[in-house]
Amino acid sequence: MDSRGRTALVAILWGGLVGLCAAYIHATLRVSGDLRLFMPTPRTRAERLILEEVSEGPASRLLMVALSDAESGRGAGSSRDGAVERLAESSQRLASALRSDPAFALVANGADPLATIPASLLPYRYLLSPTLDRERLDAGYLHRQLIERERDLSSPAAGLLEPWLPSDPTLETLKVLESWQPPREPQLIDGVWFDERGSEALMVVETAAGAFDPLAQRIVLEKLRAHFAAVAAPSVRLEVTGPGAFSVLMQSRSEADARLAGILDTAGMVALLLLAYRSLRYVVLGALPLATAGIAALAAVTALFGTVHGITLAFGFTLIGVAIDYPIFILSHRLPGVSAVETARSVWTTLAIAVVGLCVAYVAFALSGVVGLAQLACFNVAGLAAAGLSTRYLLPQLLPAEPRDHGESRLPARLADLSGRIPPLRWLAPALALASVAALAWLPGPLWENDLGRLTPVPAPLLQRYATLQQELGQPDVRYLMTVDGATAEQVLAREERLAGALGRLVARQAVSGFEDAARYLPSASTQERRRAALPGETELRAALLEASRDTAFRAGLFAPFLADIARARDLPPLTPQRVAGTPLELSIGSLLIEREGSWTGLVTLTGVRDPAAVSRLAASSDGAVRLIDLEQASNGLVARQRARILRSIAAAALLLALVVYAALRSVRRAARVLGPMALTTLLTLAALHAAGVALNLFHLVALVLAAGLGLDYGLFFERSAHDPAGRRRTLHALTVCAAAACTVFAVLASSTLPVLRSIGVTVVLGVIGNFGLALLLVRPERSLACSDATPSPP
Repeated sequence: MDSRGRTALVAILWGGLVGLCAAYIHATLRVSGDLRLFMPTPRTRAERLILEEVSEGPASRLLMVALSDAESGRGAGSSRDGAVERLAESSQRLASALRSDPAFALVANGADPLATIPASLLPYRYLLSPTLDRERLDAGYLHRQLIERERDLSSPAAGLLEPWLPSDPTLETLKVLESWQPPREPQLIDGVWFDERGSEALMVVETAAGAFDPLAQRIVLEKLRAHFAAVAAPSVRLEVTGPGAFSVLMQSRSEADARLAGILDTAGMVALLLLAYRSLRYVVLGALPLATAGIAALAAVTALFGTVHGITLAFGFTLIGVAIDYPIFILSHRLPGVSAVETARSVWTTLAIAVVGLCVAYVAFALSGVVGLAQLACFNVAGLAAAGLSTRYLLPQLLPAEPRDHGESRLPARLADLSGRIPPLRWLAPALALASVAALAWLPGPLWENDLGRLTPVPAPLLQRYATLQQELGQPDVRYLMTVDGATAEQVLAREERLAGALGRLVARQAVSGFEDAARYLPSASTQERRRAALPGETELRAALLEASRDTAFRAGLFAPFLADIARARDLPPLTPQRVAGTPLELSIGSLLIEREGSWTGLVTLTGVRDPAAVSRLAASSDGAVRLIDLEQASNGLVARQRARILRSIAAAALLLALVVYAALRSVRRAARVLGPMALTTLLTLAALHAAGVALNLFHLVALVLAAGLGLDYGLFFERSAHDPAGRRRTLHALTVCAAAACTVFAVLASSTLPVLRSIGVTVVLGVIGNFGLALLLVRPERSLACSDATPSPP
């Protein structure tokens, strides 16, 4: 078969494989937006609580809604009153519309609190209310209550209370609602919640979709805005904030940055390759290994994981972009009269070591315990391997004859001449290493970033606004949390009831502002049974009510529904978490009483913690079932532990990489010359970031591994041409183009508004500059051979 036939056969086989992979991807790929894939695996109880509550708990699904009036500031007096009236009416209408939409599990705006208790739970009000703990439904108590009801009926609240009197003359329903009130609640104006200034109507909405599912949250937000547009007054403005809204914003900003980066990177790469090779055909053919890498990587990660995270795709395509280096090595080492196949064969050993070395480095992230990072590692290993193989076996078959030697270009010739004139700098590596270690050891500032909040792409003003609305709505403290353990839900509730007294004393001492637990909403079964036993018999109650109603304006027989409800309550079984399923009470209890692996945990949220030590002492004085969790400390520990695991994996990968390079070069000295600049650059990059006040995070580690992989390429190819001046000039041409390409791609990321992308971009640019410069200076030919035309040594 002649060369044209081989070229056609290779192209057909490649096209067939790529087509099969593309068809498989199209049929099976599912892209996820669930950010939990990038959360570390929890080990301790506190870490599990953090991740479960942050990612799945009802609190994570809450959206804070604020309605403002654009005309409220244009006048005073009646104009302001009109704005308040419009806001209240819009709040009522919006709440009504949202409650009819299954996308919203809970809507609260302060209106109609009696609707919180459904009809099925009304007979339980005597078992839920604390009244029977200190009173008896005798004639004296009922008489005092009826006298108060007479006064109430002459007050402005008469219209609200009158329908409830026949069945609830003691207003037990309102007492239950009062006991359920959070420690702090917004002010009520015209029946709905307003902020302290009275300029914004407030609302809390719980979505059915998880907060870390940005696709579902985007749909929810669109529905919310559509309902608002349909019912609100024209001058009313809507503001929505919360974890779900932030996840949508994060995805939108990530997509926008990735789209812009892709456009700029593509334009920059095309311009760079045209400048370097002056051939559009080379630009197109050089992109084939990169396209192969992308399709192979997608197919591999889809086959192994099924669902692929969008971040994996965005970061993965960015990271395997370095595979553009592989065809550059072939193109720059071409010689007139030498076929591309021969050139590929001559550089393949060195290129293969570079590919294997970078794949070994990425294996560290496969062992990180984070599914998202394991996907990223799989994506990059498969992509880089495919890019290397297609560069070796596909690209040479398609390349035309090369008319010139790129080593004779002006820039590589000048660089070779300049580096050849510099005397050996044996002191440089030790001096730079000592300076880097000193900077890392003695410069002030934290080396590692443990606060996950600093990685968020959400602008600081939006986070501050979210915090303000949380405070206005009386949301609990986000740092401290108490847990109460028990074998059963009943045991947990009973322990919380005993704990409530001690917490109440802390509230009285102003150590905390308030607290909330499941027992506030659902007393233990023993407490409910005690209250049920305190209910009088039918004859006794009828006689007491008859006596109590004397000398009042209430007619005989008015309270027959009350007698019927008491009769029902005497036969009711205690309420349990299972019996409140499907009611609004389930939403309150569900976030505070959790069943896990056959045991139960109650969460006690704390508001306004001023004396953590006092709360800690209270928890320590229990029988071990009560713990105080510092969520900030626990989350920092989770990040630190995960980072330590990744660092251990990277260290193991580095050792394996050194063994691979040594086995390939069969020389400790040559392996040290290749690995030395890479290791030194990594140390210098760490020192530079620390000196600039940048605390390192997980994504800096990802970028350092990538930069080290590029440094391995530079060191290997400089070592390959160490004794061949002409080959060194061609290597300089290749590596200059590679370094310029990497800096182009990652400089765009460094300008991103997203902290994650910026971390990767800045780190890789520093690493590329350091690796190229140090490899050029340190991996040089012996001076005695620098001016000779020695035959190139085998790789």
